Amino acid sequence: MSASGERRKRGRPTEAERLTRRDHILDAALQAFISRGYGAVTIDEVALAAQVTKRTIYSYFGDKAGIFTAVIERFRAAAAEVQSDNIVDTATRIVEVLFSDAAVGMHRLMIAEASQFPDLAAGFYESGPRGYVALLAEHLPGDRAEREVVAEALFGVLLGEPHRRRLLGLQSEPDPAVARAHAERALALLRVGE
Repeated sequence: MSASGERRKRGRPTEAERLTRRDHILDAALQAFISRGYGAVTIDEVALAAQVTKRTIYSYFGDKAGIFTAVIERFRAAAAEVQSDNIVDTATRIVEVLFSDAAVGMHRLMIAEASQFPDLAAGFYESGPRGYVALLAEHLPGDRAEREVVAEALFGVLLGEPHRRRLLGLQSEPDPAVARAHAERALALLRVGE
């Protein structure tokens, strides 16, 4: 029986069931990575926490690095869910996502384990920071090269010292109003969106 008390039908899962299962696996992996570190976590541990088989995990993600990358990409997808072409809304959403406890936990983990897992660190950078820069660039005027330069500077200012304080545990997760004010200050500093 499922958690809701209904009997699950046999056969192939629906697309909705697949997406729910995928999210459940990623939630379990996120918690395991944050609490134990990438190197210490096993596929068996994630499968047990997610209540799925190892085979299911392999079919969804391939291997542990694939799970890790999917966790990082899910943060970026959450940031891209903004229903606006407004750069302020996009920058605000990036701050909300990257300053969250979960994203900060993954960032700490990657800093701690980057030298031991350089390929994973490279994947983290491409799936994470590079993806956020590209997301910001989509909302900026100018040619592609100019948008990339401004977007990279903006991303740096959006994180900056407030994010370092989050990484060090000196500041709590911002509420939506604080996140928006921070994004607006960063945009004003770079004179973006004026």
